[in-house]
Amino acid sequence: MRLQGKVALVSGGAAGIGAAIATALAAEGASVMVTDIDATAAAVLADSIRAAGGSAGSHKLDAADEAQWMAALAATVERWGSLSVVVNNAGIAPTGDPIENLALTDWRRSLSVNLDGVFLGVKHGIRAMKANATTAGSIINVSSVLGIVGTTRAPDYVAAKGAVRLLTKAAALECCQMGYPIRVNSIHPGFIETPMLERGLQNMASLGFFPDATVAAAAIRSLHPIGRLGRPADIASAVVYLASDESSFMTGAEMVLDGGYTAQ
Repeated sequence: MRLQGKVALVSGGAAGIGAAIATALAAEGASVMVTDIDATAAAVLADSIRAAGGSAGSHKLDAADEAQWMAALAATVERWGSLSVVVNNAGIAPTGDPIENLALTDWRRSLSVNLDGVFLGVKHGIRAMKANATTAGSIINVSSVLGIVGTTRAPDYVAAKGAVRLLTKAAALECCQMGYPIRVNSIHPGFIETPMLERGLQNMASLGFFPDATVAAAAIRSLHPIGRLGRPADIASAVVYLASDESSFMTGAEMVLDGGYTAQ
C-alpha cells in the first residue's frame, strides 16, 4: 500500500501498458481514474479494479483534446477531493512510412496524440495538483526508447517521443522554480507486448518488411539483449515507484526500461 491516500489519473488507461499501470496503482492503494478514448473499455477496467477491492472510476479522454483533459481532471478532483499523480500514457503507433512518403496529416495526427496529449496532461496536471494535492505530486510521462535513439520509418513517433523527453525536463525545472511540490519524470520503454505492438508487427508484415508477424516479432525481440520483449507489468512497476514517495528526490529524470536496447 505504498500509494495509500494518493489520487491518480492514467491516460490511455483501458488497455496494454495503461491498463497494467492503472491496476498496479490501485493495488498499491491509490484511487485511480482510468481515462481512455474508448470510454467503454475504461469503464470495464474500472469495474474490474473495484471488484478486486480497489478504488477506481473512469472517464472518456481524447488526449489531444484540451477540453476533455480539463473535464477528466475536474471529475477526478470532484470524486476524490485531490490529485496526486498524472500518468501521460496515451499514444498511437507510427504509420511505418519513410519521411519522404509520410503525409502531413499523418504527421500532425501522431504529434497531436503523442506530444500534444502529453503537453496537455502536464499543463493541466500541474494546475490541478498545485491547487488540490494533499500530498506531493508526481507527473509521469511515458516516452519510449525511440525518444532517445532513432529508427527508420517512424519519423513522427521518434520526433514526438524525443520531444516528450525534453518537455519532461523543462516542466520539472519549472515546478522546482515555482516552488510547486510536483515532480516530473519520463519512462522510456523498449518494445512491450501489447495490442499496439501486435498491430505494428502485422503492419510491418503487410508492408513486406517480414514474411509474417511471427518473423517480425522475432526480429524485434533480437534487438533486446536481455532476450525477451518487455511486459506491461515491467512498466507498471516503474510507474508505481515514480508515483510513490520513494522517488521523492527524482525529478527531470528518465527511467529506461528496454532490456538493453539502448546499451548497444
